[in-house]
Amino acid sequence: MLKLTGIAASSGVAIAKAFVHEEPDMTIELKEIQDPATEVQRLDDALTKSKEELSVIKDKTEKELGPDKAEIFAAHLLVLSDPELVDAVKAKITDDKQNAEYAMNEVSSMFITMFENMDNEYMKERAADIRDVSKRVLGHLLDIEVQSLATISEETVIIAEDLTPSDTAQLNPVFIKGFATDIGGRTSHSAIMSRSLEIPAVVGAKEVTAKIKTGMTVIVDGLDGTVIVEPTEDEIVTYTKKRDDFMKQKAEWAKLVGEQTTTKDGQHVELAANIGTPKDLEGVINNGAEGIGLYRTEFLYMGRTELPTEDEQFDAYKEVVERMEGKPVVIRTLDIGGDKELPYLDLPKEMNPFLGFRAIRLCLEEQEIFRTQLRALLRASAYGNLKIMFPMIATLDEFRQAKAILLEEKSKLVDSGVTVSDEIEIGMMVEIPSTAVAADLFAKEVDFFSIGTNDLIQYTMAADRMNERVSYLYQPYHPAILRLVKMVVDAAHKEGKWAGMCGEMAGDEVAIPLLLGLGLDEFSMSATSILPARSQLLSLSKEELAVFANDMLYLDTADEVEQRVRATFMNE
Repeated sequence: MLKLTGIAASSGVAIAKAFVHEEPDMTIELKEIQDPATEVQRLDDALTKSKEELSVIKDKTEKELGPDKAEIFAAHLLVLSDPELVDAVKAKITDDKQNAEYAMNEVSSMFITMFENMDNEYMKERAADIRDVSKRVLGHLLDIEVQSLATISEETVIIAEDLTPSDTAQLNPVFIKGFATDIGGRTSHSAIMSRSLEIPAVVGAKEVTAKIKTGMTVIVDGLDGTVIVEPTEDEIVTYTKKRDDFMKQKAEWAKLVGEQTTTKDGQHVELAANIGTPKDLEGVINNGAEGIGLYRTEFLYMGRTELPTEDEQFDAYKEVVERMEGKPVVIRTLDIGGDKELPYLDLPKEMNPFLGFRAIRLCLEEQEIFRTQLRALLRASAYGNLKIMFPMIATLDEFRQAKAILLEEKSKLVDSGVTVSDEIEIGMMVEIPSTAVAADLFAKEVDFFSIGTNDLIQYTMAADRMNERVSYLYQPYHPAILRLVKMVVDAAHKEGKWAGMCGEMAGDEVAIPLLLGLGLDEFSMSATSILPARSQLLSLSKEELAVFANDMLYLDTADEVEQRVRATFMNE
């Protein structure tokens, strides 16, 4: 028996024989060519085949998992049409007389290295996209059949160095009971897809491919982040029970779908969901969300060759507010730029895009883009309970300017006879530490706050959450983070406003007792986290937790806070 530790990426327990997904041997030799035109044609043929395959995968993913997951493959198709990449490969063929596969490998490797060295989440995903796409093209050029996971027809646990988006899209949950990878994190493509498919997964386990061979019995514990190789009979019995207990727990959670989220002492808190597209609503409704706490509108802009029109946006927003039937829908205005590139916008390349020209900063400068979105939102407000929030607000002037533009567009629409709701709340994200510290100033002018902890934590700790070497500093339970949350909540309540949270922390079982005690009004999370969170909140007393949470502000470390929560509420 061998136990490996990684990151719990998708909840559940899988027990099955391992299938090691190996990369094909793509040894590439430089060959001097005499007929560049023939090599260019070979490249064009490989690109065409790759586009056809990706179109099929994209359509299948959109049908089964929704458009936001399919956007990954829309991005891959854009890569295959990117003149910067394709023209560079053709130049090596025609000018340097290189064979097509060698030229493709040289250019794609250069792009991959360049993007990997740009130390931020989006650029690393871009490198993974190029690697996935180039492998597909090279497979056609070398006439190598790339191993397909779609053909697996028996219960299996996939073991791999990593799973590309193309790999993960092929997984059939009927047969693929779980997977474990050497690399990756909770926000990697494979982890996100595994949660959508509800397949137990452990990522970043470092040695799984070195220690596991095809046919070995493997346990993947996506609850604790462990992988057990060749378990004993006793361990199989133990983990079978753990798996069955988890499935029973899921069945119990399912009974809470139609329930309100009320604490043990009778206090109501709102459990909302984060979404990217209208297709996500099925999961939101099936899991009994009490609203939408974050609608990420940037997905409307991605995987396209041009900006979405006002009517396209209006249709998407209207669908969401209508289907939520009067429940609150908080829609965030465009949060793009720098770290989330749009190929059709000539945005500046930046050394540190997370702190650069993005979100509200971009919208206030590119006002026609902003005003188009605001008009679509205002028109959709007539069909439900729509709230608007601005991202990445750093100063009161930014909030005032954004709100003034919104009210200006509202006045124009009303004057032209368009129906617009008079009940739209206008709020802002709290992602910047200085904004949290000055929350009392902002609270006088906003209708609500939504704390975006994913960015707030990394900005407060000065640590890129995607950088493995400093990942230990991504500490949601750190007293400094808890104090910032308290500042925001207290400032909102003092002005009679409400405060929510839409970062990963809102659905974290350790954080939930702390956030409840600090007075958070709304918890917004992925749809699959709603029922476990509701179950947990039903057992907690908000009044009792107020004293406990306040005490946690004065502990020394995040570890101490976590240990105290687990010992008090989880019998650990």
